[in-house]
Amino acid sequence: MSNEVFLTRTAAFLPLEPVGNDEMETVLGMVGGRPSRARRIVLRNNGIQSRHYVLDPATGEPVMTNAELAARAVRALGDIGPVDCLATATSRPDQLMPAHGVMVHGALGWPRLEVVSLAGICLAGAAAFKFAWLAVRAGDAQRAVAVASEIASLALRARNFDAEVEHKVNELDERPEIAFEKDFLRWMLSDGAGAVLLENKPSGPLSLKVLWIELSSAAHELPTCMYSGAEKNADDSLTGWQLFSTEECATHSVFTVKQDVKLLNEHVVRATLTDPLLELVKKHNLSGQQIDWFLPHFSSHYFAEAVAAGVAAAGLNIPRENWFTNLTEKGNTGSASPFIMLDELFHSGRIQKGHKLLMFVPESGRFSSGFIFMEAV
Repeated sequence: MSNEVFLTRTAAFLPLEPVGNDEMETVLGMVGGRPSRARRIVLRNNGIQSRHYVLDPATGEPVMTNAELAARAVRALGDIGPVDCLATATSRPDQLMPAHGVMVHGALGWPRLEVVSLAGICLAGAAAFKFAWLAVRAGDAQRAVAVASEIASLALRARNFDAEVEHKVNELDERPEIAFEKDFLRWMLSDGAGAVLLENKPSGPLSLKVLWIELSSAAHELPTCMYSGAEKNADDSLTGWQLFSTEECATHSVFTVKQDVKLLNEHVVRATLTDPLLELVKKHNLSGQQIDWFLPHFSSHYFAEAVAAGVAAAGLNIPRENWFTNLTEKGNTGSASPFIMLDELFHSGRIQKGHKLLMFVPESGRFSSGFIFMEAV
């Protein structure tokens, strides 16, 4: 018989002071020494007003590692006592080896415990959440921590980018979705970390009973959409970084984050939201009236209307006043975004006993998605 699992604490850590839209290039630098013509167009469409970077504004150098960023979020949970399992997630660890999880463990200095590292892009955080949930549910752990962290800013510095491609800049007004391609993702992503504590019994003034977590992938039907450390070929296959020389890695910007915008627009809502949600509505007997809080992770407010249409197409009626997102103030922190979003709502005093929460976490890497359903107790 499986145990009940309760989320009892949340925390977030956002480094340094918020960076406003007009300060971004001061911190990240100007490509080719010239101000970006794309920045204002991109920011107008994504709706982000401020974000955080680990970069010292004076030097442009990082003040902490990804592992240290994650450890800060875990420590922000407070005095939580002994933990049996630490599940970590990031899309860009500090190094290829050792795994990110053991580096976070080392930064925390905790006693020996089970540590796992979940990889991916945005869905990595939800995968870490599920691993921690399953560990407690199975009785293998009484208390587990899941933490997701991202440092995007190191890859967004001007020195990593070629000069802007003129025809792409001119297309931005007509096709705002083009802002997701390689050169323009630097105005979309930022740094941050979030953590949750899961236990086998409720604790404190508010706990969220984690009823179910569903993850799925559409990679069987769709090719790669968002990628880094590879180049995409004409047949949609990837050539990985190990097959390029050091010089080719630089000249091809192999480690820059890239996105197939056409593929994204055609499939992201159907493949990551409507199709899987239709199945979950049947499987879990969901109805719009059940959902008091809908927490969608999206990279840009540009997608808000499409997400609303996708939810409706799946048969759910979730009024927009039941949505919660802090993308505007906290930025898009990838796999950490759902944790940072949940933390703000958890501490807002707005969740009442009996409220049900549905978190939606899509990932465009190869069109994966995650849904987490919780009830306040």
